[in-house]
Amino acid sequence: MKRFLVVLLVIVLAASLMVGCTQKTQEQPADQEKQQEQQVEKKDELKVGMVTDIGGLGDQSFNDAAWRGLKMAEEKLGAKITVVESNKMEDYVPNLSSLPQQGYDLTWAIGFLMTNALEEVAPQFPDKKFGIIDSVVDAPNVASATFKEEEGSFLVGVVAGLKTKTNKIGFIGGMEVPLIIKFEQGFIAGVKAVNPDAEVIVSYTGAFDDPQKGKELANTQFSQGADIVYHASGACGIGVIEAAKEKGLYAIGVDSDQRHLAPDNVLCSMVKRVDVAVFDISQKVAEGTFESKHYVYGLKENGVGLAESDRENLDEETLKIVDEYKEKIINGEIKVPTER
Repeated sequence: MKRFLVVLLVIVLAASLMVGCTQKTQEQPADQEKQQEQQVEKKDELKVGMVTDIGGLGDQSFNDAAWRGLKMAEEKLGAKITVVESNKMEDYVPNLSSLPQQGYDLTWAIGFLMTNALEEVAPQFPDKKFGIIDSVVDAPNVASATFKEEEGSFLVGVVAGLKTKTNKIGFIGGMEVPLIIKFEQGFIAGVKAVNPDAEVIVSYTGAFDDPQKGKELANTQFSQGADIVYHASGACGIGVIEAAKEKGLYAIGVDSDQRHLAPDNVLCSMVKRVDVAVFDISQKVAEGTFESKHYVYGLKENGVGLAESDRENLDEETLKIVDEYKEKIINGEIKVPTER
């Protein structure tokens, strides 16, 4: 009997061990599956970053518009986003390299000044994607977005030509380069379309990050009789708007809706939808439809135009005339100049 009990005990213990091993074997695949799911989730998280042009965030214009596009990607795509701000041109290459090194899927170069830097960096990270605003980089992992700034500038030129009381209007650009000349020439064409007798005074700050210089030039133009000044000068425009406010005259904003900077003195704003371009191409990365091509945003694509607040603040007659010219540009009746 004792021997029988011993044998029975051994059998029971052996069976228990077998059950335990079976449970562990059954649980292990579940643990592995959970780990795999976590790895997939981590891998599928979209990471998008941007490198600002000189001046960084807070310009109330160009860089801030791009950041709004990233915030849209965060909100609508669940993307992890970040920004690296540039203080000088020498920052471009290391800043653009830092994001793919950290595993970011898409890195944005915000501004044409980063063209050469991106041409250097993109080939070093062939498995990562890049985007650039206001320039075209021919590389298999780069999407380029440019705008028909001349078309939007034509429309605010129409507003200025209709609203000036002195027949003198100012334009202040940042750097005197082909991109900003598109703003200048489109604006002049819009002014002249409705007011051939108006004079447009043109000045350049030589930079995009000097509000004081913008203010000085605006004050000079106001002293010459201008009662409206349109700027395409990045953060320099903050100074232009300050000058208009102090003089009780008008400024026209650019890139973003700048009415909030001086509600009574910003006549209108030429909105350049950098945010739309940044979000659109970021979404293509999320959906797996990214292409290394050149995207162009004009009036037809809703890439440029008057700010939404302008629809509430400008009179109906002015808006009617603006819309008539908008349709003529879209259907090809008017070809807006881009060069002097």
